[in-house]
Amino acid sequence: MLSHFITVGLDDDQITRIGSLPRGHGVLGLLITEPHPLRLTDLRRHPQAYGFPAHHPQMTSFLGVPIRVHDTVFGNLYLTEKHGGIDFSDADEKLLISLASAAGVAIENSRLFDDSTRRTRWLEGGLEAAEALLGQHHAAHNDLELVTQHAIHASQSILALVLRDFGHHQGLICEAADGIESGAHLGRRVEGVPALDTLSPTDRPLLLTGAEMSRVLPATAADTINAVLCSRLPGGPERHFLIIGRAPGATAFTEVDYEMLRSFTSHVSLALELLKAHRQREEDAVLGDRDRIARDLHDLVIQRLFATGLSIQSLRKYTADPHAIERISAVTGELDATIRELRDTIYALRSIPRNAPTFTSTVFSLVADAFDGHDLEPVLQLSGPLDASIEGERADHIRAVLLEGLSNALRHAEARSITTALTVAGEQFDLVISDDGRGFVDAARTSGLANMKHRAELCGGTLSITSTPGHGTEVHLALPLDDRSRISPSETKRDER
Repeated sequence: MLSHFITVGLDDDQITRIGSLPRGHGVLGLLITEPHPLRLTDLRRHPQAYGFPAHHPQMTSFLGVPIRVHDTVFGNLYLTEKHGGIDFSDADEKLLISLASAAGVAIENSRLFDDSTRRTRWLEGGLEAAEALLGQHHAAHNDLELVTQHAIHASQSILALVLRDFGHHQGLICEAADGIESGAHLGRRVEGVPALDTLSPTDRPLLLTGAEMSRVLPATAADTINAVLCSRLPGGPERHFLIIGRAPGATAFTEVDYEMLRSFTSHVSLALELLKAHRQREEDAVLGDRDRIARDLHDLVIQRLFATGLSIQSLRKYTADPHAIERISAVTGELDATIRELRDTIYALRSIPRNAPTFTSTVFSLVADAFDGHDLEPVLQLSGPLDASIEGERADHIRAVLLEGLSNALRHAEARSITTALTVAGEQFDLVISDDGRGFVDAARTSGLANMKHRAELCGGTLSITSTPGHGTEVHLALPLDDRSRISPSETKRDER
């Protein structure tokens, strides 16, 4: 069939009256099935001449030749209705064959140049993505968001997604998205692509049509995306898939795109592994420092304080003054309290787990468990460097607020959709749980809401709850990430003391 049909010699009004363009049937299709020069005196008398619309102009003399690129037929060149009402001659046919040959060479050169340009763009995109991943410092985007941003430009696509398999029988979840309607895909579960389950990093990328993509991600309209390429990112225990989509009318995916998509995923996967190793080294260094500090506190500071306390107590035998003895008791009591606090600090320094799961992984697990047994599909959206910004007690309080908010929405809201969004932007963290349920004016039970507000205060944040009957509820936890907010209440008391 003909994918494109370009006409010269007809004005816009004639093209409009003719209607739909030819697709390669009848005489025009002969050069598709039999790619050899075809010269006719009267096109209308040919046995396969049919399908002419009512307003089609007269076509009598006809000459058609294939345009070849090496041994492949790229297209066909058709001439009709020679000036003067005469037939096309042998010389015309030879000239048209020569023109078609020259066109084939030009098309091949254009293709080679286009392939070279496309390869260069893919390679530069992969290198820039790797550089952005390895060079980020307190970036406004998380790692996978950077991958989608560079993938969409390198591939000249309109949509780029990263799907991640978090287990828990929840299927694949869109963790990062960029491009058209990216917000509608972010955080949604992806199902209906059995081929992805067996797709390995070394396999040829998987091609999906726009219709197939609309079934996989209902937020994608079939007429928005024409074709989609899916490739698995190599490395790491967790499975990640990169998906790029192009619009109808855009350049179709070629062998270069298949080849370079795998190259791009290799570059970014290597950068992600190096970044992970770098962070692990930093974590090990911090934990090593904690161990060293703990040893020094135990072996040096505590022993000296203990010895000092014994020495002070020995002063009792040199005085009978009750005020002096009372002061000696107070000082030794302070030393004992200081030793106890130091022991607690040592325990805290040594009890930090190594290779603990990331904050985002625990959030995905929590949401998956909360929705287990419910008909609603979870929508979880993550944005910004969450794992680098949220840790320790603060992470525990946030997870507690998240669990309580989801439990309330699932039990009482009667919602059709519940969306959870966690965002780090600049020095601000936001957790928003929104539903389209029945809402409320005054909550029947306030213990859960009070607990969430108490948790927010403990981690230095504020909690607001907005609800309108019939229009759903929104729970918003706002948390500043400045240095002062990182100090726990116990540390604050010690500083003030």
